[in-house]
Amino acid sequence: MSAEDESPQTTDETADAPAEAAVRELRFAYVPGVTPGKWIRRWEERMPDVPLRSFMSDDGAQLAVLHDGSADLSFIRLPVDREGLNIIALYEEQPVVVAPKGHEISVFEEVALADLSVETMLDVQELGGPETALQVVASGAGLVILPMSVARHFNVKDTVARKLTGAPGTEIALAWPSDTTDEVIEEFIGIVRGRTAASSRQPSAQQEKPKREPKPDRRGPAVKKPKVAQRYAPNPDKGRGKGSRKKGKR
Repeated sequence: MSAEDESPQTTDETADAPAEAAVRELRFAYVPGVTPGKWIRRWEERMPDVPLRSFMSDDGAQLAVLHDGSADLSFIRLPVDREGLNIIALYEEQPVVVAPKGHEISVFEEVALADLSVETMLDVQELGGPETALQVVASGAGLVILPMSVARHFNVKDTVARKLTGAPGTEIALAWPSDTTDEVIEEFIGIVRGRTAASSRQPSAQQEKPKREPKPDRRGPAVKKPKVAQRYAPNPDKGRGKGSRKKGKR
């Protein structure tokens, strides 16, 4: 065949060549007050080949990140509209009341909600979120009720927080789209729920593991020990009762 007969590959032929698979990445969002460090560490130990990306979202966007596809999962603060979502409740949060520094609540370890009836209570959402609300509290305009983890996260100067009793608490949960079927997401859910790497419910543990080859027998063939010749004649009295030996003539 001459060089003129050889034809270069067409565009359709080269398109059939397998392309390099994109690296799978898992993304999750979390609201202020959630500390995902322990789950990230466990993921890196168990799934080092799958990068994990996390970012913080405010309470107003905690579900939007799932609907627009910017996150695969989201740590959210309940209550929310559960339509189209799978939700696992994780833990309850301790509520606190936050007041300007020097307020009389600072002399108590905890405060009852009923004792705040004469106070000016501010709406966190109307003020644009917890960080802005705490700045307003620091100015002396009023008090707010927040989860303890959120108040500690922003830690605005010139404010004081005390445990609040008699107030409805909030709850942190993990949410993801209900139509999602992904072993990588299932692996992360298992880590959050505390499953071990060997749990039969973890996708990574269900993968067939290669069988180990038996270790070679290093002992070698069995060698019989040579019999040792008896050096003494057997004792004729061995095994007989006392006085069983016949007495000879005197």
